[in-house]
Amino acid sequence: MNEFFTGSAFFGVILSLAAYEIGLFLKKKLKHPLANPLLIAVALTIAVLVVSGIDYDVYYEGAKIIGWFLTPATVCLAIPLYEQVSLIKKYPRAILAGILTGVVTSVGSVLGLSVLFGLSHAEYVTFLPKSVTTAIGMGIAEQLGGYSAVTAAVIILSGILGNMLAEPFLKLLKVTEPVAKGLAIGTASHAIGTAKALEMGEVEGAVSALSIAVAGVLTVAASVVFALFY
Repeated sequence: MNEFFTGSAFFGVILSLAAYEIGLFLKKKLKHPLANPLLIAVALTIAVLVVSGIDYDVYYEGAKIIGWFLTPATVCLAIPLYEQVSLIKKYPRAILAGILTGVVTSVGSVLGLSVLFGLSHAEYVTFLPKSVTTAIGMGIAEQLGGYSAVTAAVIILSGILGNMLAEPFLKLLKVTEPVAKGLAIGTASHAIGTAKALEMGEVEGAVSALSIAVAGVLTVAASVVFALFY
């Protein structure tokens, strides 16, 4: 099976896109927060690889093409940010305070849980950058002596959970201000969460996109400092 698919440079892409299309279909049909297209795509892809016995490396050789679009897709987030720049200028202190609070809460919760469950230092620093983009988070974990591969998985999981639970959770807490919604989603669940923020509204998407960049920079500094605490 591995040899058969090794000859196809696009096997990974086809499998990934097909799984995601199935996820989109189920989302439209079920209309439930748990029916997240990305989560369904991940589960289906893993199931296909396990059942068929195809090595991950074989799958990744084709699927890595999708990763090339990550950078331009992230840059495109600057468009809604530019369109809402006048609104953002009205609340600079509130936005900075919100992002800073989110970053400190994120790394602080990791510190508390690491102490509670008795994690090693390497495991602790692995989880510190859980709420930033993969490129930043993996770099932080590697520099601090953590396991960057695990960090990548945790970051993706954080994004998926943010995408799934952000809207119902904000409704539960009766948060109605678009700027506050964007700050919470972007700071906690980076680009994957921002996709949900863009669905909620232009303001939410713009502020969430801004939060990704600012939270990334602040998390680098916060992780270095908090790494000394445990």
